[in-house]
Amino acid sequence: MLSIILPAKNEAAALAGLLPRLREAQPDAEIIIVDDGSTDDTAQLCAQAGVRTLRQPYSMGNGAAIKRGAREARGDVLVFMDADGQHDPALIARLLQRLDQGYDMVVGARDWAGQAGVSRGIANTLYNWLASRMTGCVVRDLTSGFRAVRANRFREFLHLLPNGFSYPTTCTMAFFRSAYAVAYEPVPVARRIGRSHIRPLRDGLRFLLIIFKIATLYSPLKLFLPASALFFLTGLGYYAWTYTTQHRFTNMSLLLFSAAVIIFLIGLISEQITALTYRRDA
Repeated sequence: MLSIILPAKNEAAALAGLLPRLREAQPDAEIIIVDDGSTDDTAQLCAQAGVRTLRQPYSMGNGAAIKRGAREARGDVLVFMDADGQHDPALIARLLQRLDQGYDMVVGARDWAGQAGVSRGIANTLYNWLASRMTGCVVRDLTSGFRAVRANRFREFLHLLPNGFSYPTTCTMAFFRSAYAVAYEPVPVARRIGRSHIRPLRDGLRFLLIIFKIATLYSPLKLFLPASALFFLTGLGYYAWTYTTQHRFTNMSLLLFSAAVIIFLIGLISEQITALTYRRDA
């Protein structure tokens, strides 16, 4: 059985046209709208369309809506897509076809034309590059909200997913970390209907933190080891200079060497915590 989950917050204008197309494209699927505290006609529209609606009493975030939808879904395959009209329901079949080739998750990958503005495009390109370096695999779209996944695999990582907008990042890195097969299917993206809930100034710091989260979520030593080496080499270079010019070992060199050791040990501890986080009991 297939379950299609759409988190929605004040998306009545887009859902009016999207839900009939979704039902036409996947007539046998379970369609779940997670109403994340909408104040418009989203709830009434979903009731008229006859789709299953899960209503949050107040806005908890996009990731929280995804988690509730995944818990309540009855299908063994889950499809996540945005409720703002960007994703074409007809493309779900392409994701499912790739999933049947032996993958655990298939992500609808946007090209540059599908990015919401130049700044978002540059940021997503940076995320994709960093994730590719961390995983050793080509990550074509780390933040895409259009994906098909096997339900039992996805539910393993519900406790890791944040309540905010970065759930696709966490989900993707968790799958790579656990050696689950991930594929990317190029898909076109339409312009969203209505206004985006992302605010560049408000969310700028959050997106910056995502970069560090990508590194620490997958393999912390790949972040901490270069930082430790940088401090150690800086301390070694400073010691060589002070020994040559002053014939002594300074407190600054000791501080830099100590920082290198501390950062390295933090990396080791983080690596062990990450390994325990992804450990699965039989």
